[in-house]
Amino acid sequence: MKTQSILFSLAVLALPFSSLGQTPTGTTTPVMAGKGIATVQTESGSVKGYVHNGTFTFKGIPYAKAERFMAPTKPDSWTGVRSSMTYGPVCPMDATTSTNDEIEFPFHHDWGYTNENCLSLNVWSPEINKTRQRPVMVWFHGGGFSAGSSVELPSYDGENLTKKGDVVVVTVNHRLNVLGFLDMSAYGDKYKNSANAGLMDLVASLQWVKQNIAQFGGDPNNVTIFGQSGGGGKVTSLMNAPLAKGLFHKAIVQSGSYITSFTEKELSQKVSAAILAELSLQPNQADSLQTISYERLNAASKKALRKVNESLRAENRPSFGVGWGPTLDGTFLPYQASSTEAVALSKDIPLLVGSTKTEFGPFNPTNRVATMESAKAGLQKQMGSKTDTYLAAVKKAYPEATQPADFMTVDIGFRAGAIRQGSQKAVAGAAPVYMYVFAWNSPVNDGIYKSMHCMEIPFAFDNISRCEEMTGGGKEAHALADKMSRAWIAFARTGNPNHKGLPNWPQYTAQNGATMIFDNTSQVKNHHDKELLEIAQSK
Repeated sequence: MKTQSILFSLAVLALPFSSLGQTPTGTTTPVMAGKGIATVQTESGSVKGYVHNGTFTFKGIPYAKAERFMAPTKPDSWTGVRSSMTYGPVCPMDATTSTNDEIEFPFHHDWGYTNENCLSLNVWSPEINKTRQRPVMVWFHGGGFSAGSSVELPSYDGENLTKKGDVVVVTVNHRLNVLGFLDMSAYGDKYKNSANAGLMDLVASLQWVKQNIAQFGGDPNNVTIFGQSGGGGKVTSLMNAPLAKGLFHKAIVQSGSYITSFTEKELSQKVSAAILAELSLQPNQADSLQTISYERLNAASKKALRKVNESLRAENRPSFGVGWGPTLDGTFLPYQASSTEAVALSKDIPLLVGSTKTEFGPFNPTNRVATMESAKAGLQKQMGSKTDTYLAAVKKAYPEATQPADFMTVDIGFRAGAIRQGSQKAVAGAAPVYMYVFAWNSPVNDGIYKSMHCMEIPFAFDNISRCEEMTGGGKEAHALADKMSRAWIAFARTGNPNHKGLPNWPQYTAQNGATMIFDNTSQVKNHHDKELLEIAQSK
């Protein structure tokens, strides 16, 4: 962390920050909070944050309000100055009652506190109330469409990214699970937006950014949305939403290229009907779902989802299972994700997309084999007669694979999804696509975590020290985080992730397969794992 140089005299320091454009240059204490410090006027009223190590920090700012199953609207205005120094509530979800100690250790979750009134966001900025406007990076958290929050992981903190890139970082809470994605449209026009209410929340957050972020030092005309896992799915969804067009200008999808289609209304409406049946309610009593407790609603929704999926299997209908997520409702999402119309909506949006080398492989203890004989026996169950060919393809794709477990944990699914999304986007033509694989292995806990799902987040946010349980906090991790976070910042600034610390990173096309492989020595390879993917996908 850079030491703040003392440039102002004691007399200048004594002036209120509002007199200085609220610039924290010359501060001598890590935290500054109080009257006249970090105060910004928003459309709804003034908010007061704090300054931490020179970064203006605001948490829990309401960006919208919403009744259950309804589209969000502007938040209520307030008088005076609203204290905004702690994270707001997170959307209600299944309570965490136990964890796997070995897996929880690197994640270090903060589950927050829950309230249905959860539409708030957090802002980090180097400077406020100044005419110079900075790129804005808006983060959508992971957890699928049913869980997670902006406070869930220490890697989500925006301070270091703000400092590193002179950018404004925003993170968002929104409605999830049955509260954000229950399709009630069959029970009246007032519920027409219910199926994608959680995504409409994200649009409302971007509308807030457009109207207010200049006051925080950000440029409303240079906004990048980025997210990992479910957050990447949310980015993908908004790229397909006409209502979001013009509210963001670049997109980053990290281990989140799994949405190939949106749920059809026929299926999403089956879920709401099944919930009513679980609660012994008639269709004309659907309004009761607005007032029953979340606990009852959530319990009924889980039973309903299970029964709907059982019925689909009984009908031999091809399905990966109906769950919470975006619905093809005809309004917010009028086109299927792979349709020409949907692709055209975001053809001018530069895309940075990728995945980690091992994703969920390290979470399975059976993959931690000690001998190549064990690895081969494990892979035999999946690859059959192609096992030897598969092992050779892993080695060809990743020559650094030397340990038996290295051959068991290589991800196929997320990588294939990133290639599919990147190739489809590159064909659209107008905006560039950049592809990556995060291949760095964590040394923590005898290296069992490898480059697991979420491992790249502290590198993109330059949060190695905040995430030492995951990264080890060593020199190599810090060096790679510097390179990777600078790439994310460069992309947010210009739509091109290239910078002097990396080898030249060409645009991706399906023809060249150009992929930046992030590791202690980062390099670009073309179609490095094409043979591996072909073998795996042929099974």
